[in-house]
Amino acid sequence: MLKKFIALFGAQDMTVGGPFMCLLKFSVPLLIGNIAQMLYFTIDSIVVGKYMGDAALAAIGVSSPIQNLFLVFFMAIGSGVTVMVAQYFGAKDFRNVGGTIGNSITLIIIMSVLITAVATPLSAAMLRAVATPPETFDMAKIYLEILFIGTAGNGFYNILAGILRGLGESVFPLAVLLVSVLLNAGLEIWFVAGLGWGMPGAAWATVIAQTVSAAACLFKILRMRSIVKIEPGMLKLRRGIVRHIVRLGVPTGLSMGVMFFATIIVQSLINSMGYLVTAAITAMFRLDGFAVLPSQTFSMSASTFTGQNIGAGKMDRVKKGTWTVFYMCLVFTVTMVACMLIFGRHLLGLFTTTESVIDMGMGFIQVMVAGYIAMVVSNTFSGVMRGAGDSMGPMWISIATNVILRVPLSYGIAHFTKSAAHPNGDPNSPFIALSAAIILGALITIIYYRKGNWRNKSIVQPRQSALPEAEATA
Repeated sequence: MLKKFIALFGAQDMTVGGPFMCLLKFSVPLLIGNIAQMLYFTIDSIVVGKYMGDAALAAIGVSSPIQNLFLVFFMAIGSGVTVMVAQYFGAKDFRNVGGTIGNSITLIIIMSVLITAVATPLSAAMLRAVATPPETFDMAKIYLEILFIGTAGNGFYNILAGILRGLGESVFPLAVLLVSVLLNAGLEIWFVAGLGWGMPGAAWATVIAQTVSAAACLFKILRMRSIVKIEPGMLKLRRGIVRHIVRLGVPTGLSMGVMFFATIIVQSLINSMGYLVTAAITAMFRLDGFAVLPSQTFSMSASTFTGQNIGAGKMDRVKKGTWTVFYMCLVFTVTMVACMLIFGRHLLGLFTTTESVIDMGMGFIQVMVAGYIAMVVSNTFSGVMRGAGDSMGPMWISIATNVILRVPLSYGIAHFTKSAAHPNGDPNSPFIALSAAIILGALITIIYYRKGNWRNKSIVQPRQSALPEAEATA
């Protein structure tokens, strides 16, 4: 059974075959993997919420945006490396595939040391800066400190899994992630419920599971010697490779950083509304993650498909693949959102038994429906442009919508909706602003995509096929 699954969904050369089947075979394991990734964090919240209460659940919600802000450095490296690996793989330039992977490993080590050294001692100050409720402060502090200490496991897993996807291999990262989810769940229940370690137990369970996942992905890459031969000399940073990683990755990392920074600013507003609101938003965002999964998954698929085909000089396939990704993503997203609307109350009840928290969570989901659909547009076309080597356009769009619109609008709506029941504003305010920002971002993304400048951003000279595609794949 496993062999049949690997044969069907294993490493994909997306430069040949029908775009729909290529993308489906690549995306299905990736989608399952992303669902597993969400289960990873969802189980964390369920165990903490059930065994430690709403204040502990809120502590995880307060900590997440701060942790994500530092993980942006890994996202930047991973984004650039994945595109480079996909393009070099499409061009059959295996020497540069190995050099890119070797340099990325060195960069991960450097960034892990820096993040641990800088972020860990600043945890308390950052939590104070976002007005963390006193009921959650101590729990959030210890949770955040442990995650920063173990940040290398997170960085290595996410970047190495991205490299494997750039090579068209999505089954192995899926298998590793599924094992990691089970390991994390088992350790979480043991540490928190069994040993009574509380928040430190939840944090250490996550760190251990991520580290095991990273080690497995590294082992897999080192074994792929027919494609990748990592030699010690490849670990030495090369100016040309690092320059490409920076050019391709920093815009994506910066846009994500801006988004997370905006989230932290909005988090301060949320925290001022009380820990029950923070708990409701934490629970809702665990479900929200499933609604945005299709967009994130198919954005990655679009990047890999585009990168490989631009490297192979097959721009016609890129256009076909773009619309194929869009329609696939739309179907999956609508399905996920419908499930959230129908089963939302039962799902939120997994995190808390407090009715007011569940009511708020359902309200947040309903406000975000239009934003989820608009996200299909933004992520699909942004994924194509990033795969082509254009990260600047999506970056500026993200900055404009998250900073110029989302943050002021959140505070503005909160200010004008203050009441006796909600002295710091309506808890729906951040979600109304977020949905509006996503919709505007989708409109701008369509305009930028249609201009077509992204088509000339490739880092490789495309290979020209001697035969038309139909003949070459016959």
